[in-house]
Amino acid sequence: MGCGGCSTGSHQQPSGCKSNGGCSSGGCNRLNVHDWLRNLPFHDPNSSCKVVEISFQQGSRKDYYRNPALHPFEKGDLVTVEGVGGFDVGEVSLTGELVRLQLKKKAVDEFNPDMKKILRRSSERDLESYHQQKGREREVLARSRAAARQLRVPMKLSEVEIQADGKKATFFYTADDRVDFRELIKIYANDFKLKVEMRQIGIRQEAAKVGGIGSCGRELCCSTWLSDFKSVNTTAARYQNLSINQTKLSGQCGRLKCCLNFELDTYLDALQQFPDYADSLETESGTAHLIKKDIFKNLMWYVLPNNTKHFPLTIQRVKEIKRLNREGQKVAELEPVEITSGKTREAEPAFVDLVGQISLRTLEKNERRKRDRDRQKQQNRPEGRPNLNAGQQRPGGQPGKGRGNQSPNRPRPNRPQPPGNQRNDNRPPKA
Repeated sequence: MGCGGCSTGSHQQPSGCKSNGGCSSGGCNRLNVHDWLRNLPFHDPNSSCKVVEISFQQGSRKDYYRNPALHPFEKGDLVTVEGVGGFDVGEVSLTGELVRLQLKKKAVDEFNPDMKKILRRSSERDLESYHQQKGREREVLARSRAAARQLRVPMKLSEVEIQADGKKATFFYTADDRVDFRELIKIYANDFKLKVEMRQIGIRQEAAKVGGIGSCGRELCCSTWLSDFKSVNTTAARYQNLSINQTKLSGQCGRLKCCLNFELDTYLDALQQFPDYADSLETESGTAHLIKKDIFKNLMWYVLPNNTKHFPLTIQRVKEIKRLNREGQKVAELEPVEITSGKTREAEPAFVDLVGQISLRTLEKNERRKRDRDRQKQQNRPEGRPNLNAGQQRPGGQPGKGRGNQSPNRPRPNRPQPPGNQRNDNRPPKA
């Protein structure tokens, strides 16, 4: 098993990333966890965690199973676990003490007697049945979507997960309201011959299952590492001075991006040093209104009425103006600071008028030089060599009229004119 970023060796192991089927980029498996306690020695091995984290559908779903036989499983091993009325095949994603931390985080009792168990390592027969059922999922999903459209059920099926023994199938769907799919479950059970479980998920969970590339150029956070989804609102964008553009602030799920909350605490800490109730300042030119806070330069930008210019003020200057306003005084000027850019401005090239500076003498010289070169070639030509183009073209440049190889310098004989065309010089002049 290998992702597209690494090649597969002779023993079906990735030869590029050397991680036995789970690379850090999330291409082989989603929601990977690095076991940073793996190589640390423990004084009491008997007190180690006996619960193993198993992932299904390439990390799309994870669950915890007890390891009663204390088999030394490694990350990436395929194991057979207890299922609903049968067995299922999953991949070991985490072992050791980190599993205990995950159980505490998700409020799962480590010593729960109802926790399902790991049966054995997956045999060839188990894997054959597993791959056979996984090959059916695409066809089952297409047919189930067609049946839902035929019954006009207002829901969207996003994924189908069939158990390794083929006795149960879980249909993941999204819907805006409560859906009555009792008739649909009967059709699914009769067509696919298995037990049907319908599980509703949110729009963010659907985007995590489908996956994709975000606007930042990286894989979606919900597909790679983010497992708990917190509420996001436009207030987080306002604190970060972001324009309220629904197209840019929305992710592939159609909701606000989860990454808006990542830097929100940093912005809130930086905004604590800015003065409160400084949305307006009283000046002699009118009331200046606050339009932006720059936490990186510690500046507050104001604009005056009937003026499109923006005035950057320091925090100390804003506090001073507010103190004067509380005393009933209005400042004459805001005294903005000058913003200097660290980049050196390139000098713009000056306009040059080239009209009248272009002359045709160069073209005339080239033409004269070409004529001299042709004349030199004609003079250097040997006299005994016949001129093949003599009958084709005259020295004046006009083509000949079938005179053969007659030399153009030969005198033309005087021919007598016909009697009709002969001019009579003795004829008297006209009156």
